[in-house]
Amino acid sequence: MAASAIAASPFSSFPTRLHSFPQAAGKSFTGICLSKRGRLSAGKGPSSVCQPLPPDRPIWFPGSSPPQWLDGSLPGDFGFDPLGLGSDPELLKWFAQAELMHSRWAMLAVSGILVPEWLGSLGFIDNYSWFDAGSREYFADPVTLLVAQLALMGWVEGRRWADIVNPGSVDIEPTLPHKTKPKPDVGYPGGLWFDPWMWGRGSPEPVMVLRTKEIKNGRLAMLAFVGFCFQAVYTGQGPLQNLAAHIADPGHCNVFSAFSSHV
Repeated sequence: MAASAIAASPFSSFPTRLHSFPQAAGKSFTGICLSKRGRLSAGKGPSSVCQPLPPDRPIWFPGSSPPQWLDGSLPGDFGFDPLGLGSDPELLKWFAQAELMHSRWAMLAVSGILVPEWLGSLGFIDNYSWFDAGSREYFADPVTLLVAQLALMGWVEGRRWADIVNPGSVDIEPTLPHKTKPKPDVGYPGGLWFDPWMWGRGSPEPVMVLRTKEIKNGRLAMLAFVGFCFQAVYTGQGPLQNLAAHIADPGHCNVFSAFSSHV
């Protein structure tokens, strides 16, 4: 996994070429660099644990040195930890899983905000507003919905916690003859239920690329959700409405006008 693969945008297709970098015990691992031709694709064999990136990988501030505990083995690692929160290996594992789950929830949240608003603009949904959706009336009363959500989410989070404590202990992959189960990897269950197209299996390089894309899109989604909340508070409108207003009059409908209109 070469540095430039990690530095590409979250929407890039990661065309690549291969290079080798030295590794311990005289071995080498394959790296990825941007190229105008050639593309890696995940195969159907078992994937390996992502290996550390070479020392010349890109970091958040060019010219600085990343802390020693951020060796590039985590997807989306740019050596950013000014407070040293990840210096404890166990905490670093926890923070990585927490960011991964928050990223996935944020991507779902952003989709759940944009798609209904878009359908509302087309006339398929009446009077949609994501920021007051919790005050609407649904098929059950709020207490029933809360209890059901706590029970379901508690079960799911309990299973996830058990997998963190003992990787592979909550495996639900069916046992089939002549079929090797995917290697337990916390946060990436894979298998028939979570990776039916086997994108996350194969050599470490394309797996690292896909995981990096996911975490970068997740970080973007977390920022987008914060922006949606800001827009809802200051404009009382949804993100697509704000986008349309900005496109129509970018000089007056922007983040600065939001502050100036509430001073």
